[in-house]
Amino acid sequence: MTTISVTGHMDLTEDSIPLVRAALDDLLRQYADDGELVGVSCIAKGADSLFAEAVLAVGGSLTAVIPSRDYRQNKVKPDHAQLFDRLVDVAAEVLVLPHETSNRQAYEAANAVLIERADRLVAVWNGEPSTGKSGGTADTVLEARAAGVPVDVVWPDGAARRS
Repeated sequence: MTTISVTGHMDLTEDSIPLVRAALDDLLRQYADDGELVGVSCIAKGADSLFAEAVLAVGGSLTAVIPSRDYRQNKVKPDHAQLFDRLVDVAAEVLVLPHETSNRQAYEAANAVLIERADRLVAVWNGEPSTGKSGGTADTVLEARAAGVPVDVVWPDGAARRS
């Protein structure tokens, strides 16, 4: 069994979505051959949900990590709610962290769970350094590398973030 967690940008451009999804499909296919792929994701909009869908598409199982008790109500926007709910429904495991509210501490705790559970980390990341607000994609990549977790960076040609 291989457990792969994800971190990545939420603000992908519309044109980037099929590029990132195709790259994730290609990457995950090699880990799904034994039929025992587990994907761990916070299923946020963007990279997290694309990864979750790609894991399921190759026959893997999904573990959803929800950063706080109020996350669905206060952080999931209407344009992402249907996909979020569907991914929660199909997840083999849903882990809701014991934080009451979604804040930096909750996101850092969720990232720690991603790293703890991972044999590998997939980072849908443009390679830019941390913004200084801990808990972002660059910070998670650095933490995974420091913990000895191999990181696969996915950022296909043509991918971009919304400005």
